[in-house]
Amino acid sequence: MSKYNFPSIIETNELSNLRLEVRNFIMKSINDGDFSPTADAWVFSANPDFSKKIGTMGWLGMSFPKKYGGHERTALERYVVTEELLASGAPVAAHWIADRQSGSQILRFGTEEQKNLIIPKITSGECFFAIGMSEPDSGSDLASVKTKATKTNDGWKLDGRKIWSTGAHIAHYMIVLARTSPASKENRHEGLSQFLVDLSLPNIKVKGIEDMTGQKHFNETLFDNVILSKESLLGEEGKGWSQVVGELALERSGPERFLSHFTLLEKFISEFRTSLLKSGSSLVGKLISELQTLRRMSFSVASMLQNGDSPETQAAFVKELGNRFEKMMIESLREISNIIPLYEWPTSLQNLFEDATLRIPSNSLRGGTTEIMKGIIARQLGLR
Repeated sequence: MSKYNFPSIIETNELSNLRLEVRNFIMKSINDGDFSPTADAWVFSANPDFSKKIGTMGWLGMSFPKKYGGHERTALERYVVTEELLASGAPVAAHWIADRQSGSQILRFGTEEQKNLIIPKITSGECFFAIGMSEPDSGSDLASVKTKATKTNDGWKLDGRKIWSTGAHIAHYMIVLARTSPASKENRHEGLSQFLVDLSLPNIKVKGIEDMTGQKHFNETLFDNVILSKESLLGEEGKGWSQVVGELALERSGPERFLSHFTLLEKFISEFRTSLLKSGSSLVGKLISELQTLRRMSFSVASMLQNGDSPETQAAFVKELGNRFEKMMIESLREISNIIPLYEWPTSLQNLFEDATLRIPSNSLRGGTTEIMKGIIARQLGLR
């Protein structure tokens, strides 16, 4: 069996019961007016109060050790909770990055002091993170980062710029990939390190990047002579590349890669079920079949992570195919609008469709561009 296969995983009764519990919680939250479903909610819809409620339910830091405030539940249990929140369009953006990857990165590479300081706050929904990887002049080529951390007598001095740092304007911390020593000609990945940076420190500026909708969820974060303590280093000096590769597997493989606009598809089918039976059912059927395939692949990746594997290649597959699916979904609904004109759509559905259409371009950027994903897959499969 190829090491790049996706093992088939069957949902147990325990997971199904948890799924029902989450659905009931979400239904009550919507009925109580805690939130209104939105498309792309994991990026564009932050609600710190709702994040705290999720933490109170025990649904943040689910797989983290209990000694740090976690719940020691399985990666598959976490997957079920995550999937239901995404499918409902719940406002999870505030805690998303911290729970998805930053907390796990700290648990894997951090010191006891770092773990005790931050992990309990993540699990309670009170500590938010941004990603400090991409840079304005580097694109998806992380090895070319120019952000630099220079050693001082007491720690480090950080200078540089990070871009597409989603949610940095509300985040408390950012894990920053920086160059701490020159790379060799033989290995461009040498000399990189990760730092746990408190965004409230002096000389850090977060500048919002306005998108086509006029919103500012993406940011450029500038570090100008930022003084960091020795304790800010995350993991080993010079081992940043191997650390960040593992982090990217967490970032790329989750159900957010194909469920960003699920609430739009679900509401569309619910609204026009009868009309779709007469025409348009084949397009919807194709969407549902692709969605089911992606779900099985992503669920399988979650099981691999639970078993301690490093499925970077499988994660790249999910990311690339998920981007393609979300674009196809919007195009299919646009095609169906020739049969069911937009003016017949409810206003709330029109708004979801317009938002999803405007945000589709960003889907292929965050977490690595389509070209980078294809390159990773081809290289791992020995095709280049």
